[in-house]
Amino acid sequence: MNTSAALDRISPSPTLGVTARVNALKRAGVDVIGLGAGEPDFDTPDFVKEAAIEAIRRGQTKYTNVDGTAELKEAIVAKFARDNHLTYTPDQISVNVGGKHTLFNALVATFAGGTPVIAPAGPEQNYKLSPEALEAAITPRTKWVILNSPSNPTGAAYSADELKALGAVLLRHPQVWVLADDMYEHIVYDGFRFATIAEVVPELYERTLTVNGCSKAYSMTGWRIGYAGGAPWLIKAMAKLQSQSTSNPCSVAQAAAVAALTGDQSFLAARNEAFRVRRDLVVSALNAIPGMSCPTPEGAFYVYPSFAPLIGKTTPKGVVIADDEAFVTYLLDEARVAAVQGAAFGLSPAMRISYATSDALLTEACARIAEACAALR
Repeated sequence: MNTSAALDRISPSPTLGVTARVNALKRAGVDVIGLGAGEPDFDTPDFVKEAAIEAIRRGQTKYTNVDGTAELKEAIVAKFARDNHLTYTPDQISVNVGGKHTLFNALVATFAGGTPVIAPAGPEQNYKLSPEALEAAITPRTKWVILNSPSNPTGAAYSADELKALGAVLLRHPQVWVLADDMYEHIVYDGFRFATIAEVVPELYERTLTVNGCSKAYSMTGWRIGYAGGAPWLIKAMAKLQSQSTSNPCSVAQAAAVAALTGDQSFLAARNEAFRVRRDLVVSALNAIPGMSCPTPEGAFYVYPSFAPLIGKTTPKGVVIADDEAFVTYLLDEARVAAVQGAAFGLSPAMRISYATSDALLTEACARIAEACAALR
């Protein structure tokens, strides 16, 4: 039996591949610093853990409604109102097995077999889509525009004014829907005010799917809870698909998500400050390396340094650094630092570094990167 032709259209996750290799090296006793994983190093808050434990004790271990419990949907409705000034009803809410699942359900329900078009958003645009680039990418066949802010992999975030400018383009194209991936909403720095497009361009509310989850802000990557607010017909279509695939998200994880969204949010500020310190440490250290240029991101916990001057150089073992994949392989093999090549995200030569680890490890990792770069000829 052969694999499906549809499977040939996708590749394994490079990020998860890097993480798996780092874990294998660590199990073998190798001193490797992993900066590839897209998850906070902070633990899930204790009050969230306790809510999950209590849910188990209450026997909340059975099937739930396919796309989320009533309690969680109400908590999500309240969250959207509190944080984003968006009004939804429970029939406009979908709960899924992580944010990837939310995106998968939405696109398969509306766009299966479509061809993705990548609009340019390079360093000269601060890694953000311009209104001109968006206009140029839209055709009469365009169905969706996906906006991720703050962004994975660059940490770039759209201001309210920037979203309004993109919204002005989209208002001229009524066939285009907007998928706002807001997973890093609460991880922003330097007074940046997060905004989502349905909030600042209310005329787009009816054709926007606003996506979020518990993974990043609440350090719940393994709990696998993503969610979205959108048009009732789309939410219903996503539920139909989910009913024949995963069924409901984990009942215990849903109870934990209720606690996360409705509980005390004050811990977020302290964690953000820790992330900001780490961001500044890494940006400063990488920019001190000849041949490397690292912008300062507005949010998330990634930096995306470029290193075009290093391409074509030779390692001490005589290997030519032909591209960014060769560069990150060199870092892992020789410096024992793991990052993800920019080619995995469609923009090279660069790499994604996650600074969601301790200051001490980040300092050591940057020193190792600097030493490895200095050894290139």
